[in-house]
Amino acid sequence: MILDRQALNLNEIQKIIENLPESEKRTQMEVYLKKFLKTKPEKAKRIKEDLKALDLLKIKNEHIVKIIDLMPKDVSDINKIFTDVSLTEDETNKILDVINKK
Repeated sequence: MILDRQALNLNEIQKIIENLPESEKRTQMEVYLKKFLKTKPEKAKRIKEDLKALDLLKIKNEHIVKIIDLMPKDVSDINKIFTDVSLTEDETNKILDVINKK
């Protein structure tokens, strides 16, 4: 039975997979994650916290997950993530600042 539905970024999925028993499916998932992971878990966590701290009403948890997984480089990449809402220039710049912060 599904009790809760929540979007997870690839780093969070990697933590869950580590607790699974060894199997062919687990190995396939690990290969997939190695191919597409773009951030370290610490940086992903920091980005998630910083994006939530922006307190922008237009940013949903699903958007945060996509931002962490795709790590957009410019405004056009961010606009591809936010297809359901339009962001102002100030909002996109704040998001880019969070992503690019070391």
